[in-house]
Parts: sequence; C-alpha cells; structure tokens
Amino acid sequence: MLRGLTLSGLGAVESDERFIELAGNGGFQAVDLDARGLIQRLGIDGARAKLQQHGVVIGAIGLPVEWRADEDRFRAGLTGLTEAAAAAHSLGCTRCCTYILPSTEAKPAHFLAVATRRLRLCAQILGAYGIRLGLEFVGPHHLRTAWKYPFIWTMDETLDWIDAIREPNVGLLLDAFHWYTNGQAPGDIERLQAQQIVHVHINDAPDIPLEAVRDNERLYTGEGVINLEGFLRGLQHIGYDGIVSQEVLTADQPEDKPEQLVLRSKAGFDRVFTAAGLPV
Repeated sequence: MLRGLTLSGLGAVESDERFIELAGNGGFQAVDLDARGLIQRLGIDGARAKLQQHGVVIGAIGLPVEWRADEDRFRAGLTGLTEAAAAAHSLGCTRCCTYILPSTEAKPAHFLAVATRRLRLCAQILGAYGIRLGLEFVGPHHLRTAWKYPFIWTMDETLDWIDAIREPNVGLLLDAFHWYTNGQAPGDIERLQAQQIVHVHINDAPDIPLEAVRDNERLYTGEGVINLEGFLRGLQHIGYDGIVSQEVLTADQPEDKPEQLVLRSKAGFDRVFTAAGLPV
C-alpha cells in the first residue's frame, strides 16, 4: 500500500506545487490533487517532472461534475470532466472520487434514478481514459438527518448502487471515519474483493459516543479510537495494494505550519502501519 495525503488537515499550503514538495519530503508517496490545474500551471512535462522530482504520484482527482444538482449544471460540467480525465491520464493517475451525502432534499427514488444515470455517464467518460470512479459512503449520524429524506450511508448500500450503475470501473472509496461511524469491523473489509476498492482514506475519531461523532471533528491518523490496525490488516488480507490517503476534516484551519502537520501525519502513519505489521 502506498501512503498518501490530501490537503485536508495540512493547514495553509500555498499551492499544489508546495503540497507535492511537502509530501515527498515527508516520505509520502502520493497526493490527491487537481491534475488539470497542475498541468495548466506547469505544462505536462513540468508537472511530470515536479512529481518525479519529489517521488510522488497523483493518487486521485475529485469528480469535477455537479451530479447532485439540476440537469443543466450537470451537463455543463461534462466538458470539464473530459479535460480532467485527460489530464489525470497524462500524469498516470487512474482514480477519480466523489462522495454520497447520506440524506437529501430531493425525493430519494427520483434522485437515485437521476444520479445513477449521471454517475454511469461519468464512469463511461472516465473509463475511456483508464480511470476508475470511487464512490464514498458518508457515515456520521448528524448528516443522516441534515436534509429531509434519508439516502445512502452504508457500505452495502453503496455496493448495491455500484451494481446498479453497471460500469466495471466503479467501486468504493473506503474511508476509515465512515467505516467507523457505521459501526463496522475488520471482517466487513475482509468480505470484499480488492478490486471493489478504488481508493482509501485514513484518519481518526475522538473518544465520544459513536452517535455524537461529527464529520468535521476528525483526528490525525493514530491519535484517536478507530481500530486502524484492524482497518489496515483488513485491507492487507484482501490484497489491496493501492493508495491510503490521509483526510482530516476539521472545523477550523489548523494553526501549526504545514511542515509540522506533515511530520505529525507521518508519525501517525508510522504508528498504525507498524501496529498492523506493514512496512514503514
């Protein structure tokens, strides 16, 4: 498994170029960022050189299409999706991810039908560039009632939806925080097949009742109560060899400098990877 970073939890990083430098200097092997934007600033050769210089790859890009809104906004974003997919492909990135909110203001049956069609189209565009689409279920209890109707928030529901989308390049973005807030155990990972997982996020949670855990109150890897040793061993058990990227959502911007936060992140990764018997 490759160790990766997202910008979430790293404080005020001034640019993606600096993000790449920080990740490489901190011993990380992947970064989740906007490949298209990087190429627009540096050119393809410059972007490739920057990544190679610091020994990192792009782990995943975000889905740059508003698939939850009205049809016009969705359609307007498809050109950008094609451009983003082409850019990611040119830099060797093979993953694109989006999240599923666990409740919605729209009537859920109609929303599900529309979203299935839209995500199928997105997957087809991405697939033409050799890119997989990862869908992230979102588990915190407070978001399950944030909007009028309940929607999808479990791994099994998401897997059923992936089956309904019926595109071979669609799978899970498995986030340790959402796995935890769903009350899941390593055995729930062990019943998966490695190819069902597109991408992985890792983070931690405070020692409070599960129902009180909030999405933007995450802790750094190895600093909370999530069974990350079991989480990683579950991934190892099924042969997942992709990227594990830290994502620490917080209500306020961290006050420490990004350089300090990268070192803190590395220490956390070292702790949980060692506990899981994985190389550091």
